[in-house]
Amino acid sequence: MSATTYLELSETGGGAHKFYEVRVDDTEVTITYGRIGEQGQVRSATFADHAKALKAAEKKIGEKVRKGYAPAVKGARGRRAVSRRQIVSTRSTAHQAPVLWRFASGAPAFGIFIGEDHAWVGNEKGDVYTLTHDGRVTGRFGLPDAVKCIVADDFWIYAGCDDGQVYDLGAKVPRVAYEIADDVDIYWLDIHDGVLGVSDRQGRVTVVDHEDEFQWSCPATGDSAWMVRCAPEGVFHGHSRGVTHYTGRGHRAWHADTVGEVLFGWQERTEVFAGTSRGRVHRFAKSDGRETAVYRCDAPVFSCATSPGGEFVFAGDNQSSVYCFAADGTRLWKLATGCGSAFSMQYRDERLYLVTTDGSLACLDASPAAVHAAEQGQLPPRQDIKAGSIDRVEATAEVEVVTHAAPGDGVVVECVREGGRVRVRVVSDGYDRTWGVQFPKNIRVPGARYLVSEVLTSAGGSFYRTRGEIKRLR
Repeated sequence: MSATTYLELSETGGGAHKFYEVRVDDTEVTITYGRIGEQGQVRSATFADHAKALKAAEKKIGEKVRKGYAPAVKGARGRRAVSRRQIVSTRSTAHQAPVLWRFASGAPAFGIFIGEDHAWVGNEKGDVYTLTHDGRVTGRFGLPDAVKCIVADDFWIYAGCDDGQVYDLGAKVPRVAYEIADDVDIYWLDIHDGVLGVSDRQGRVTVVDHEDEFQWSCPATGDSAWMVRCAPEGVFHGHSRGVTHYTGRGHRAWHADTVGEVLFGWQERTEVFAGTSRGRVHRFAKSDGRETAVYRCDAPVFSCATSPGGEFVFAGDNQSSVYCFAADGTRLWKLATGCGSAFSMQYRDERLYLVTTDGSLACLDASPAAVHAAEQGQLPPRQDIKAGSIDRVEATAEVEVVTHAAPGDGVVVECVREGGRVRVRVVSDGYDRTWGVQFPKNIRVPGARYLVSEVLTSAGGSFYRTRGEIKRLR
């Protein structure tokens, strides 16, 4: 006694492009959903008898049909193309930079984050590796699609992918933290205190909160928005016409033109930086958009970063060169990466970390002594690192089931239905039960309780975030 219903919703003009499949097998109902051409997420439920399983399935199908889904032939429609950053990278003629170590990730790499203990790199194959600062590989996550960028929010690490999902990488298994709207082709993302900002191909900026609920969206005067930076002041959005600052409520505060299209952005506490297609890095005051400095490179700038406070400004061009400038705009040096052009970069403790077009995560010694020696042709020995046979931990919606929670095992949370949405609240003593909990959407089951390793108060003190492993209580 089995039956399968397959539905699709595919809109023209870059709108929704997703499927919904319901399979009834005796007393079990299995629902698979996601973007057309992708594996999708899977949920299963068991009912008392076949009749009740059929009734539950019919209810789900009816809900989707009312939203515009229609019967379709599986496989007839293909996956929509997504935008992937392309650089025609040429070889630099500058002296070679002092590279301490280089890790081969296996595909062009876009995502990078350098934390206190680890370096993170994500590539076009969906691989995310963690390494120590001396280049030792410590972990490997597997995401369903190419990694666009990796960002941090306090203790939490997130990766935005071409499948439109943002994954929480803070536990042993990656899980979906945010599901971006189906018509958003992610170019870049950033996060501050649980509020996620996404910039896209159309030049829009979209903002969602810690419970993955839409807050606001603004069109830009340009397109190809490769820069979004979230801060207490709101969102700083860079696109083909310059940089625009929106307040936390989505109101435009100021706009600043740039020389060339914005291809990358960086921020410090009081300033934002925008690298452009015309070889500039513009420095703007967050308060009013006033330009305080311009840094001139010899080719289009695809990445930039600064040392703390913006004392030094770094840039990477499409000719496999990296630059360093003093705060006032004086160029201090230009060197070759030796491993392609930098898609992204980050500075930490006199080291400049790059992810590049050939898939490398390279660690450069950016100290004045090492740079001066490199300009004289004296380079440190370079360590070349490979991933080896380290296991790939795949993203999943599966959750281990346990029968009970003993004192000290963790914190119990519960999924509750409120206003048509499934929200999560803390059940354990000592927590405010009116606060929401940031929790993976694709494992939420109304009425279910979960055991999480740790629950922490957000930086803004208005919601909770989980950290560590999640188990479902039977």
